[in-house]
Amino acid sequence: MGKILFYTVKTKIIEGSVIVNQWLQGDERIDQLLSHNLSIIQSPSVFSFSLDAVLLADFAQPAKHNRAKVVDLCAGNGVVGLLLSQKTSSPIIGIEIQERLVGMAKRTIQLNELEHQVSILHGNLSDATKWIQKDTVDTVTCNPPYFAVGEKSIKNPNSHLAIARHELHTNLDEVMKVSSDLLKMNGKAYFVHRPDRLIEILETMKKHRIAPKKMRLVYPKVGKEANTLLIEGIKDGKDTGFRVLPPLFVYSEDNNYLPEVSAMLHGIR
Repeated sequence: MGKILFYTVKTKIIEGSVIVNQWLQGDERIDQLLSHNLSIIQSPSVFSFSLDAVLLADFAQPAKHNRAKVVDLCAGNGVVGLLLSQKTSSPIIGIEIQERLVGMAKRTIQLNELEHQVSILHGNLSDATKWIQKDTVDTVTCNPPYFAVGEKSIKNPNSHLAIARHELHTNLDEVMKVSSDLLKMNGKAYFVHRPDRLIEILETMKKHRIAPKKMRLVYPKVGKEANTLLIEGIKDGKDTGFRVLPPLFVYSEDNNYLPEVSAMLHGIR
């Protein structure tokens, strides 16, 4: 899915005064996600989140109260956790392997004054249960690397982008295993991925005791093939009751966001 167009700023307005921004490093910028009044630190050479992250956060349904535990795997610059903080009062923990992205996420959390609710850990997914007790998490979200690494794989020459997009440090099996290990019984997992890996996704979810429950396909335009998959699973859930939701179309014929996606990004329909 293509990159989002943001309102980009280099200064932050606080109580009517302009403060020269001390939050940025290198080629970073601050983008405003208007629908949620959030400021996101991004970098074109390191990481800029795509619409997929917004779709995942919109699709996920964490409990609204403050007594649950939410974990976002492959957290990137922390955008999914930040968006989820607008839907729940519960604590949210992100896990990300790239140190530079962890730094960006921590500064973004501070910039939005969400330190009381959102935090991020630096490390491999395989170490998740060293920091978070098994069988204690209510909701897991994950926007994982989409592309399996094979002999013919063409990887991005930018190492930061390659790690985000290709299964260099984790893979689908590990994502599902870690999600299952963290979730309590009947806890929910939400993933965004590629439709061409749907069969593998369903098989791997079931292998790790996550029952697929709900799926939505995202299409760039009417008449085009789906290019994004959103799927919900329940740990140790029943095999019955799988639902396919109505399709989501992103762009109109004149390349403007359609109302549902526009509302996710801009807060207006």
